[in-house]
Amino acid sequence: MSCCKADVDLLEVAREVLDIEIEALSEVRRQLGAGFEAAVRRISCCTGRLVVTGIGKSGLVGRKIAATLSSTGTPSFFLHPVEGAHGDMGMIRSEDVVLAISNSGETDELNAILPTLRSLGAFIVAMTSREDSSMARLADEVIKVAVPREACPMGLAPTASTTATLAVGDALAVCLMRLNGFNKGDFRRNHPGGALGQRLSKRIADLMHAEGLPATSASAPLRDALDALNGGGFGLAALTDEAGRLLGVLSDGDVRRLVCKGALPLDRPASEVMTVNPKAARIEETAAQVLDVMEKHQITVLPVLGEDRKLLGFVHLHDLLGKGRVKFAAK
Repeated sequence: MSCCKADVDLLEVAREVLDIEIEALSEVRRQLGAGFEAAVRRISCCTGRLVVTGIGKSGLVGRKIAATLSSTGTPSFFLHPVEGAHGDMGMIRSEDVVLAISNSGETDELNAILPTLRSLGAFIVAMTSREDSSMARLADEVIKVAVPREACPMGLAPTASTTATLAVGDALAVCLMRLNGFNKGDFRRNHPGGALGQRLSKRIADLMHAEGLPATSASAPLRDALDALNGGGFGLAALTDEAGRLLGVLSDGDVRRLVCKGALPLDRPASEVMTVNPKAARIEETAAQVLDVMEKHQITVLPVLGEDRKLLGFVHLHDLLGKGRVKFAAK
């Protein structure tokens, strides 16, 4: 026997909650303005840390925002207002920026410590729904996060408001990443134990393809190089000398350009049309080092060379990033 009400359409209720939260995000998106931009630029120039503070549900959201910021290049930590009032404010320095979070802006425990934080020289950013609140008046800059309504049917439990605050925190982190030029290399340094960090710390010898390489002699006819290119599956063929040393490459793009020019000399040596001195990976390099080269030169495939430029393998960008197992964004 169930104690639940059988006449409740749970899927309809769930969809209504999501509709309300989508509505909230749309409204908060519309509100974003000068206060948000000023706060981002101040945090970007901060020589100290970003100190996130809040209590209750706002505090839980604040902890997540601080964690996201720290992992994306903005040194941050969470300060509980009550612990702050009992000694933890000793961690604050004049070069720090404080991000105070309160939906109402009237949280007594939080507002009680803001004057002291200001006296320590910290710059205070308030994230609140009310620009006329006590917290907003104590702050140097205000980010308005006001939602039309909560998803809670009684309008009491923080639901849409916490979702919106979390989303604005994500927007803050991503803007700071863009502004500070935070890249995948920085991400690797901050996530050495993650799947991506572990993969990119490997030697290229552990990730490269070493069998059945699309390669032929540079002195062979172009048609032989095209056969190697077509059968290799890399979009690239290596052209070598008699000792297996890389002299050049032939890519899908090279062939396309030859066709457009009306010049595809199938019986002439491939060396006449190959790209000489191509970019290549070294067998002793790490995946991270090779990825940097690929990003810098917008290359997806590289030959891997040993001593005296001897061809040892091929590596594709997908081999470095895990062939779909590592994802940078959800779509």
